[in-house]
Amino acid sequence: MRLTRAGEYAVRCVLYLSTREEGAVIPRRQVAEAMEIPGVFLGKIAQQLAHAGILEIIQGARGGFRLLRAPEEVTLLAVVEAVVGEIFLNDCLLKPRSCSRVESCAVHQVWNKARTQLRETLGQATFAQFLSEESCGDPERGRQRREC
Repeated sequence: MRLTRAGEYAVRCVLYLSTREEGAVIPRRQVAEAMEIPGVFLGKIAQQLAHAGILEIIQGARGGFRLLRAPEEVTLLAVVEAVVGEIFLNDCLLKPRSCSRVESCAVHQVWNKARTQLRETLGQATFAQFLSEESCGDPERGRQRREC
């Protein structure tokens, strides 16, 4: 399994917003430039993140994106699945009727266990943890949420 480019960009977007002051509206262009995300692609990703209740899109001259939840409340799983959909490792987990061997296949049990463990790991990883584990931000990226 490989994370899609959309999933990676969604993680970058939320990570960047997590470094800003709580409630701050960050211009779309600023996020795109700082995190090296194509502007058009960022707009599509932001819509999916907004639909999932992770960020808000503010229109107008002073518009941009605002994180709706504290970084402590946003998990890597929520961000990835907001953009790529629920994580499945293979078709027999996604569509059990697609495989006639689901009930008797020993490999199916391993796939299911791996999926469960992956989702649990991603669900435990919050953006607040990422902020505490990374070094202080680049001075060019603006004001940081936390003290270094």
